[in-house]
Amino acid sequence: MNVSFRLLRFDPQRDAAAHWESYEVELEPTDRVLDGLEAIKGKVDGTLGLRRSCAHGICGSDAMVINGRNRLACKVLVKNVKQPVTIEPMRGFKVLKDFIVDMEGFFAKVRSIQPYLVEKSAAPEKERLQSPKERERFDDTTKCILCGACTTSCPSFWSNPDYVGPAAIVQAHRFLFDSRDEGKEERLKTLNAQEGVWRCRTIFNCVEACPRGINVTRAIAEVKQAILRGKVK
Repeated sequence: MNVSFRLLRFDPQRDAAAHWESYEVELEPTDRVLDGLEAIKGKVDGTLGLRRSCAHGICGSDAMVINGRNRLACKVLVKNVKQPVTIEPMRGFKVLKDFIVDMEGFFAKVRSIQPYLVEKSAAPEKERLQSPKERERFDDTTKCILCGACTTSCPSFWSNPDYVGPAAIVQAHRFLFDSRDEGKEERLKTLNAQEGVWRCRTIFNCVEACPRGINVTRAIAEVKQAILRGKVK
């Protein structure tokens, strides 16, 4: 089938502003949007800029706005989207080239909540044990692949880029509710700050955008409850 694409292009080395360009490539109905973009780059216009890695919905590197919705290009079949397939870079991030955006600020916010197990007590002789029930408590937020789809779908982030954002809060949730972690107080202090968890307005865009099906809004609400229970003074 012939598939039409409408791409928002921008190369700061040659363009004064972003502009739309149209392409048409032949694909199988079961091909993905990513296959179409690679066909354009490989056969039509080699200047197209995009990120991709695993192409199986795990790395999160090919997040972009597809027909107005944040999606992973590797997970969207061309037969399931209306033509022309309209693609834009993720919103709220500086565009470096076409669909390649600057994510350093995004990852800096993730790092700010200490996305790793914090140990303060003496190390045990063997492993730190955890029951299946304790592991299940934070199972949903372990699925995050840091693609940025939730954060860049968030109107609170669009209006205030300093907001820590849904993805960082999801990462915090994963460790806050881990029975083995001993860094909860520091994380909650970070999230209780002016640009922390209270910037969330419970709009649910993040839930709709997440390619991993994480209930992001519920995770944010649980972090808010942890703060209100008095763990942060």
